[in-house]
Amino acid sequence: MTTAEPGPARWISARVRILLWLLVVMAVALAAVAMTTRSVLVRDVDHRIARLLAQETSEFTNFEEQGFDPETGRPFTDPDRLIHVFLERQYADNDEELLGLVAREGLSPAQRVQQREIPVERPLHKDGAARRAIFETDEATGTLHRPEGEIRWAKVSVARHGGEPEAAFVVAFHPGNELARVDEVFRLMLAISGVALLMTTGIGWAVAGRILKPVRTVRAAAAQLTEQDLTQRIPVQGRDDVAALAETFNAMLDRLERAFAAQREFVDDAGHELRTPITIVRGHLELMGGATESAAEREETVRLVTDELDRMSRIVEDLLLLAKAERPDFVTPAPVQLAELTADVFVKARTLGERDWQLPEVADGEAGLDAQRITQAMVQLAQNAVQHTTAGQTIRIGSRLGGRRVELYVADSGPGVQPQDAEVIFDRFRRGTARRGARTTGAGLGLSIVRAIAEGHRGGVRLDPPSGMDAGATFVLDLPLEEDR
Repeated sequence: MTTAEPGPARWISARVRILLWLLVVMAVALAAVAMTTRSVLVRDVDHRIARLLAQETSEFTNFEEQGFDPETGRPFTDPDRLIHVFLERQYADNDEELLGLVAREGLSPAQRVQQREIPVERPLHKDGAARRAIFETDEATGTLHRPEGEIRWAKVSVARHGGEPEAAFVVAFHPGNELARVDEVFRLMLAISGVALLMTTGIGWAVAGRILKPVRTVRAAAAQLTEQDLTQRIPVQGRDDVAALAETFNAMLDRLERAFAAQREFVDDAGHELRTPITIVRGHLELMGGATESAAEREETVRLVTDELDRMSRIVEDLLLLAKAERPDFVTPAPVQLAELTADVFVKARTLGERDWQLPEVADGEAGLDAQRITQAMVQLAQNAVQHTTAGQTIRIGSRLGGRRVELYVADSGPGVQPQDAEVIFDRFRRGTARRGARTTGAGLGLSIVRAIAEGHRGGVRLDPPSGMDAGATFVLDLPLEEDR
């Protein structure tokens, strides 16, 4: 069976992908800026040319309407003279032509006055076809497209005797040089953008590498992790998201290390606890069926084997219960009345043995608890108290509120717990030192189950030290109320 090789995209590192996206975004942004700048500059050129054409034609119109011939002192009657005098008083801007076109009978329109040469390949005053096209059109302004370059023009026709125009004043502007300067600015911006992209590539590569360095460290550490070596940790630097990732990864490694250690210890302890009853069962079964074995001996052997099998069954059930404690649905809290819950536990516990059962106090209120799991834990504590007391001794069950928490306790008047055992009795398969008068037959999982139930409610279980005249042991479930969970 062959496995498909990963596609090329899977081999592109996060560093390269970040850099590519950064370059694409910057390239688009810089191109948009350059194109927008060019459009703005071209628009400014168009507006300036339009204002210039409108200004020149407006001045000529005013001169035609209000001007006087300096030789006669009277209004102009000859279009040729009108245009000649006007143009003598004007000075063309760069790339601008001011022309006077006069029609003579039998002649094509001709340039009468030409101000100066302009730096274009073929100005209007040297292009007869273009002058004729402008003179003969009815439009007052327009654009003339020629192979030698574009011309934008405006004209004012002069007709002194009615009929066809006798002359025309023409303003022509060659935008080629202005547009060339715009294109030069555009190319300069593109060049600057290219340099910016190159600098961004270098800086982005370095910055992305620095940012992703902890991620690469996480990857390297994860690759080196094995079940035997979970000691690798990532150095945390800074207070950014990557540092938070490293802290989270380190916390996960801590949990894994603890889980594997607990698993190994759990397997070792479970194997040790199950090995003894298995050995007992095997030994007794091997001795059964002998020729000298009596019916009473056979019955005793069956009883012992059954007892050991029941003990193994209880151990397996307890192990399964502790395994379920790791699941999020191990407890299902719901609103319960503490007084009713405490009373139910008391009634059920009284059947466990002939003891002086007492209910000294009951909490009055409501809490968010899994009633079945809490009952299971309290009955287990009561069973533990029964095993470490004798007939007639006192066992007290109660509950009380303390601030925003609730405490449910089981206290007995037995011999108590040895100080050296107080820290270990809640561990799995740890029974502690046998108390005087105790009949310990369990596997040491009962208090572990109680702790698992308490921690499932985000609480805890503790062993309170004896106080005053009280002897024995007092186990307390310390749990938060619903609003604190």
